[in-house]
Amino acid sequence: MRHLRLVPDHTTIQFMKGRFMGLVVSAILSTASIILFFHPGLNLGIDFRGGIVVEVRTQGPANFAAMRSALNGLHLGEAALQEFGASNEVLIRLERQPGADAQERAVGLVKKTLDQRFPGTEIRRVESVGATVSNELYRDGLIALGLALGAMLIYIWFRFEWEFGVGAVVTLVLDVTKTVGFFVITGMQFNLTSVAAILTIMGYSINDKVVVYDRMRENLRKYKSMPLRNLIDLSINETLSRTINTSLTTFLATLPLAILARGSVQEFAIVVLFGIVVGTSSSIFIAAPILLFLGQNRLRHGVKTDTAAKKKEDAAAALAEQKPAPKVPENKVLESKAPADKAVADKAPAERAATPVPPGKKTPGGKGSAKKTSGKKTPKPA
Repeated sequence: MRHLRLVPDHTTIQFMKGRFMGLVVSAILSTASIILFFHPGLNLGIDFRGGIVVEVRTQGPANFAAMRSALNGLHLGEAALQEFGASNEVLIRLERQPGADAQERAVGLVKKTLDQRFPGTEIRRVESVGATVSNELYRDGLIALGLALGAMLIYIWFRFEWEFGVGAVVTLVLDVTKTVGFFVITGMQFNLTSVAAILTIMGYSINDKVVVYDRMRENLRKYKSMPLRNLIDLSINETLSRTINTSLTTFLATLPLAILARGSVQEFAIVVLFGIVVGTSSSIFIAAPILLFLGQNRLRHGVKTDTAAKKKEDAAAALAEQKPAPKVPENKVLESKAPADKAVADKAPAERAATPVPPGKKTPGGKGSAKKTSGKKTPKPA
């Protein structure tokens, strides 16, 4: 059976070629999100702003104009109406009422008016939050985000080198600012559920970065002479299949909630879907480039590029070629002559020793040659 592979094995994508583009786009989006945070600002929910939220269901399609007119006649402040799912489901928001018991009296007036003006209206949910409680919830939510960010920083700091910790925390901050900008653009309420969604995104994002960073740390020990840029590309390619499969699985598991759910659960799911996309992309195009810039001369000191390493190898080879050949001693040269000459030289004395020499005659190999005799012959005795 053939298995489906979203990412082929042994990919060689050079992600670091787009490092500048990734950082610039991320910086622009985060800056725009910060500007949107101050103006027009977040649509704070009842948890942080205080006030009254009433969810109702009418018999037929809701008449928003008539309902808004009836609620504004109660002089409880401007009433905000929003279609909540179906056409007969309405979410009513009223401003925070001053006084200790003013919230409860306002809720009673709203219920009475809806029963009289719109018979058969069903009150499905009522939430009332005062000023003190809303301020405490807002403060506690910000503290929760800060503590989570600090705990992740400590964890990364102890597990990896400080370059990894800085890269992970900076990327987390950028992810959170983009999520805040997403809240402003979509107009979704920012409440305690939103804080839970952001914490979920932070946990998912840091988990993805730990996986990629852990592979980079292993490769730093394995490939001690590989340039950092190539090592980062290799590590991302090695974990790319796992990253895509995990992100896609989480995305598909959350997608039904974003489509079929209603209210705070739907908004939670939509924000998590956005965070999955942002967190996955930031691990590749933000966290990795930051590590490359911070660790270029620290994690890989002295290793610049492949070209520099190749030049060093070429220089060493050229130096080896320029070295003179070692001198061979003279006796070695003499010994290396043909063995036939040696055999002839060894044989000559033996042949001379075996040949009889006449008396009065010297051997040819003796010192000096024999003198020629006179032409007179020596007389033989009688």
